[in-house]
Amino acid sequence: MLHIVACIKQVPDTKVIKMNPKTNTMDRSSAPAILNPYDAHAVEEAVRLKKRYGGTVSVLTMGPPPAVKAIKKCIEIGADEGYMITDRAFAGADTLATSYALTKALEKISAIKPIDLIICGKMTIDGDTGQVGPGIARRLDIPPLTSVKKVVEINRERGYALIHRKLEDGYEVVQSALPCLLSVEKEINEVPYSPLPNMIRAARYQPTIWSVDDLEGVDRSQLGLKGSPTIVAKVWPPEKPKGGEMLEGEPAEQVARLMDILLAKRELFRVKGVER
Repeated sequence: MLHIVACIKQVPDTKVIKMNPKTNTMDRSSAPAILNPYDAHAVEEAVRLKKRYGGTVSVLTMGPPPAVKAIKKCIEIGADEGYMITDRAFAGADTLATSYALTKALEKISAIKPIDLIICGKMTIDGDTGQVGPGIARRLDIPPLTSVKKVVEINRERGYALIHRKLEDGYEVVQSALPCLLSVEKEINEVPYSPLPNMIRAARYQPTIWSVDDLEGVDRSQLGLKGSPTIVAKVWPPEKPKGGEMLEGEPAEQVARLMDILLAKRELFRVKGVER
């Protein structure tokens, strides 16, 4: 029976989030918190694999207490168990410190029930780095399979996973030993509406919550801000595109004006260093 763990994150909805013009940082209070969309596909794929092969799906997240809502959403999708690590010691973690903390939690989960497969979303919409999944795999010394668009087979008896990885011009077929870590694309599946029994169970569900003191062998210097070498000096929204210029007058006049504009932007006509 497979034991699959999906690593998830609660993020602000970037479709509606605003920027603080004074601090040049995201105003997280301006947007609702949601389950990271890529992670929803990761959980859905874990649930589909459970239905194909049997087993258990657990989800793991690191965050403040309100992140329980993200775990409940995963229970709605079909996950069986949820774990959350929350502690002020984790605050301010970059991808390096986050992967370390999640690895320690995964080791504790594995001691309870050995893990066959870890699935992550390709990236989070608030960070867009795609580094946490591979970071976890490196720390656990297991194969990382990124940009996964299809899981062909998970063979626990023979100890391998067969997947398709997305490439710019197609895909490649990869066979990996188990356990391994997959980071999945959105196109791997469609997340359906949750059935009513799952919604009822999610409303009542209480995940297992651990603090840093509940984890074994933790080096606190690798947690939170202390363990985060990455520094974000400034964040700002992209400059809004300026409106185009309306060309008026007779056709010949418009053509002449258009040529003046294009010639003023000579870089548009540079091809391999040759000016045309």
